[in-house]
Order: sequence, then structure tokens, then C-alpha cells
Amino acid sequence: MNPRKLLLHSFNAAIAAADPLLIVPQHLPKPPSGRTLVVGAGKAAAAMALAVENHWPETAALNGIVVTRYGHGLPTNRITVIEAGHPLPDEQGEQAAREILAEVNKLGADDLLLCLLSGGGSSLLSLPAANVALHDLQAVTRELLRSGATIQEINAVRKHLSVIQGGRLAASCRAPILALVISDVTGDDPTHVASGPCAPDPTTYQEALAILERYQINAPAAVMDTLLAGKQGKLAETPKPGNAVFGKVENRVIARAHDSLAAAGEFFLSQGIPAAILGDAVTGEARAVARVYAALIKEIRHYGHPWKPPVVLISGGETTVTVNGNGRGGRNAEFLLSLAIELDGVKNVYALACDTDGIDGSEHNAGAIVTPDSLRRARKLGNNAAAALADNDSYTFLNQLDDLIVTGPTRTNVNDYRAILVL
Repeated sequence: MNPRKLLLHSFNAAIAAADPLLIVPQHLPKPPSGRTLVVGAGKAAAAMALAVENHWPETAALNGIVVTRYGHGLPTNRITVIEAGHPLPDEQGEQAAREILAEVNKLGADDLLLCLLSGGGSSLLSLPAANVALHDLQAVTRELLRSGATIQEINAVRKHLSVIQGGRLAASCRAPILALVISDVTGDDPTHVASGPCAPDPTTYQEALAILERYQINAPAAVMDTLLAGKQGKLAETPKPGNAVFGKVENRVIARAHDSLAAAGEFFLSQGIPAAILGDAVTGEARAVARVYAALIKEIRHYGHPWKPPVVLISGGETTVTVNGNGRGGRNAEFLLSLAIELDGVKNVYALACDTDGIDGSEHNAGAIVTPDSLRRARKLGNNAAAALADNDSYTFLNQLDDLIVTGPTRTNVNDYRAILVL
């Protein structure tokens, strides 16, 4: 099997390990004496909902609403699937969140709220706080996404501009709650997945304001007024750890990045290639992470240390990109372009970086592959790698090399997958 196929097959193995249709049924509870309401949000929401329907007793009462990204829906019968905007919230998501909250408020003690959460839910389940309009939330979200802030920091702000996130959905529910969580965040803490609608929120209004200041975000007046009012105690804080409301709530992480990395490692081993898993919590600027990996690869190629070739370096997590240019490209493409620049001239190194949801940033590709001859091929086309990186234009650069990976929606999301094959 050639290196490109090896990398692609490993990515497929990683995605398969996080397939909601296979994982969700293992965690379904017994139906309650009352009815079960299914709600959810995220890029895996439709697949999770379909899994529930396929394995729920036909005689047991079941209905619900889940919201997923445009193009990520699936046909269902008992649970309504609504498609909405991501990474920026839109009117469809706002209306879906309003309907979800209204249905949750109708539940009683004999009922069950089954919440299906996955990455992307923070944008999709957007119901702004009073006095914050949707366009205000869109504006601050857009600036935060371009700033280089971590997803945990972005979500700390969004939780305090929402009436449903940051544990507030749980606080509005009288029924027991089981939240099944497919984690796309480093550390796998449910408070960070979909901004934790059923999980305690340790962050505060004051922290949200500090994040906006740290990244010099020019937030709308309504956003600043709301956060300032919360800091001054004029608005209720999000429910914190230890709050009695969570006594009836279980947040259960059912799929995580490390499971997918392990599955990819097993695939490589089946092909006779040792795998070194470098962790599922890699963060930092994409180009800076690439420089560190390039230094490690050179050590392996030149000295056979700490591993002798052949070996594959596998990692997950979520890097960030501070956008200063006008180009196109997600964090995985930027990582690869930076890696290719650092490894120019190093032989027998092939790398893949993709988002397991099938979407790298806001583009249509999951990610890309770079090969030992990527920069040589680019130079033949008259393309300058350093200039493309400076303009955050990794998508265009790799697209012209025909090195993008396009999977379409995978309907799962356990964050990024990187595999660097050193032969």
C-alpha cells in the first residue's frame, strides 16, 4: 500500500471508531415510566438521533428535536432534525434552541431528557440572552474565531450570552437528564462540548470579559452591557459545580479523540508500521505546532531517535489560527503547509491532517496531505509556500496541488487527526 493510501485508510479507521450509529446504542437507558424527550446539537446530532430511533422500543414514548449543521442531516421519524448555521449561529439555530427549551420546560419528574451533544453545538444551539440580538452574537463569535482564542475561551464567552448553554438547559428541566457526549475538545470535559448545556460551568462573567480584553475583541455594546451587568451581580451566573440542579444529571462521554487515535494506530500496526501516539490534546498555533513536529521528524530521520523509521506519529487535539491574511484555509491545512515548509528537502516523510467532522475550518475539505515533493511541485506551478502561509492561504496552495482531502460530512466529531509517516 502506498503512503497516501496508508494515511487515508488510517483516517477512515479513526472516523469509524467514533461512529455514532455504532457507539450510541451501547449507552441507551431503559425508557422511563413517562415519556422520553430527545434533544441535541452538534455535527453528530442527526446520526446520534437516528441511532436512538433505531434502538428505542416502538411502544415507548419518544419524540424530540436535534439541530445539526447544514448538510449534516439524516432522515428520521420520531425525532425532528433541524439544520442550522455553523460556525456562525443563524436564525434556524436560534429558533431550534427556543423550541428545545420550550419542550424541556414541559417535562415532569417521571419523564427523561436524553441530550445528544457533539462538537459544533455551541453555534447550533444559540439562544441569546435578553437584550443580546442574534447579530450581536454573530459579530462577537466571528471576531473570536479569527483571534486565535481557544475553544474553551470562546465557549466561556458564549455561555454567558446564552439562556440555554453553560448548564442552563439542565437548570430548566424537572426530569432526570442523561447527556450522551461525543467529545471534540481536549480533556473531554462535557462543560466544553456544545458549551455544556447540561454541565456545570466553572467560568464567570468576569472571565468572559477578560477574554474579550485579552484578544482585543471589539464586541457590540449589547454584549459588553450584558457581561458587565453579570460581573456586577445584576444577572444570575451560570450554574456552578456543586449546584443541586446537577443531582439529577449524568453527563457521559461516549466517544473521544484518543479512541480514534488508538484505532488508527492499530491499523498502522496491521500494516507493519509502529505507531507513536503523541497525545490527543495538542493545542497552540498550527504553524508553531508544525515547527515542533518538524524538529522531531528531523531527529528521527537523521539519528533514528527516539524512534527508528519506519514509524508513524499520530496526534489529535485542536490547534488554532490567528488570521492576519486574506486567504482561505483551516487549521489542518495551515499546519500542513507550515510542516511542508519546515521539512523542505527531507525525504520519505508523508503527512495527513484532517478534522474528523469532514470540515477543516469553514472550507469544504476535511484537510489535506503533504508529500516529500509538495514544495517542488508547487514551485513548478510558480506558487510560493511562504507567501501563502503569510496570507493564511493554505487551502488555495494545497488545492492547486490536488492534495486536499474531501470526505463530505462524517456526522461525527472527535477533533483533529494528524498522522505523519516517516519511512
